[in-house]
Amino acid sequence: MKKINTNNKYLKPFKNIYILVLVVFVVWMIFFDSNSWFIHNELNTEINDLEAEKEYYQKGKEKDDKEFKKLSSKQGLEKFAREEYYMKRENEEIFIIEYEDSLKTKDNE
Repeated sequence: MKKINTNNKYLKPFKNIYILVLVVFVVWMIFFDSNSWFIHNELNTEINDLEAEKEYYQKGKEKDDKEFKKLSSKQGLEKFAREEYYMKRENEEIFIIEYEDSLKTKDNE
């Protein structure tokens, strides 16, 4: 049998039990533990994505609140009804002008 060289300079630190336990602990915490570094990194990425999504929805909510405020007034509601639903007052005529490029045809549908 071949005898293992115990004087190897790379194996010398691992003779100390404290260093050996520390290395095993670090390897366990990085790779195998349920709270490993990889899982923490994954969770931090997910948190950053969710915070960005939260900011996006908050901006959308602010925009919707502004639109709601506009529609809360009588003039805003009337403007919306006239523009979107082509509503009119009594004894009033509405003419809708459409340009060629805004019409739906078979070519540009």
